Amino acid sequence: MKTGVKIALSVALLTSLSFGSEQFAMSDSDRAMYAEMSENNPADIMVADGEEMLGDMGGDEAFAKYLGVSEDDLPTYIAGFPRYIKKFDMVVGLDQVIQAMMYDNGEKPFKLKSKKMFSLLAYAKSIANGEKINIDIDANPQMKEAYVLGEKTFMTKRGGRGLSCNSCHSPDIIGRILRTQPLPDLGAKGAKSAATWPAYRMTKSSLRTMQRRFQGCMKNALLAVIPIGSQEMVSLEVYLTQKAKGSEMAIPGLKR
Repeated sequence: MKTGVKIALSVALLTSLSFGSEQFAMSDSDRAMYAEMSENNPADIMVADGEEMLGDMGGDEAFAKYLGVSEDDLPTYIAGFPRYIKKFDMVVGLDQVIQAMMYDNGEKPFKLKSKKMFSLLAYAKSIANGEKINIDIDANPQMKEAYVLGEKTFMTKRGGRGLSCNSCHSPDIIGRILRTQPLPDLGAKGAKSAATWPAYRMTKSSLRTMQRRFQGCMKNALLAVIPIGSQEMVSLEVYLTQKAKGSEMAIPGLKR
């Protein structure tokens, strides 16, 4: 570590971390599987399911109308989430908008952590594929506050080990191997990852959202898990999506 930079890592975590080549993070068989899935992402089927479910609610046209934009402007608008929605008077993720739309249509909304919602969200975000993330944290006071809270959530040390998100994703830690995987860069260089969620996780054999991935990290670090859709979790997504601003949307992604 560089002098002057202090990162609180427990002895247990430090002994699990090591510098090494990528071969320690992925076996040859895993590489072959990853290459095959890159051509035929299993999540494509789930995205198609999401398209069908949104179709039952009126499709892209109805979704655009609910968001108050034209269908032509829908992709660009979606690329700006999370965002402040005036009628909700809060900063929300696109999945929360879908929940509200279902409720207003007289349907029982899917839970944010459900497989059906993951598929619906994946399709909705895929509408913006090819668009660049255009989140605007200066658009209003609410977005500014969300960014500040997201940064605080990312940096705050919690739990018995005194870990934060930054403990495993600071510039001094990126590239070390933890649990057979290199710790990814969530800063400017690696932020495009935010443009590829929801994504299919090979190790979980399922489609996951960014917030669900956050929860997995928290659980592995023995931290209290923050609920999906909570102010802190949405703000954390705002913070990391801002780092990915300008990256091209490519949903569904593929993660190990």
